[in-house]
Amino acid sequence: MSFLGYKKYPTPVLRPLLPFIGGAAIVGYLFFKAQDKMLKSDTYKNDPRNPHAGRHLPDSPAAERGSN
Repeated sequence: MSFLGYKKYPTPVLRPLLPFIGGAAIVGYLFFKAQDKMLKSDTYKNDPRNPHAGRHLPDSPAAERGSN
């Protein structure tokens, strides 16, 4: 039976895309881990653009508020 002129065909969609989805997940995870390690390194630890800098610097506004 057709719905608005479209017929149902058993076209595989997810199975051919699984390697690409898995690869994207692995690459995204590795980029996240590399970025996190770089932000926590000594080179960028005290950089004011670092979002984690408030945890390391005692005189930052985030440390004064006592954020958890």
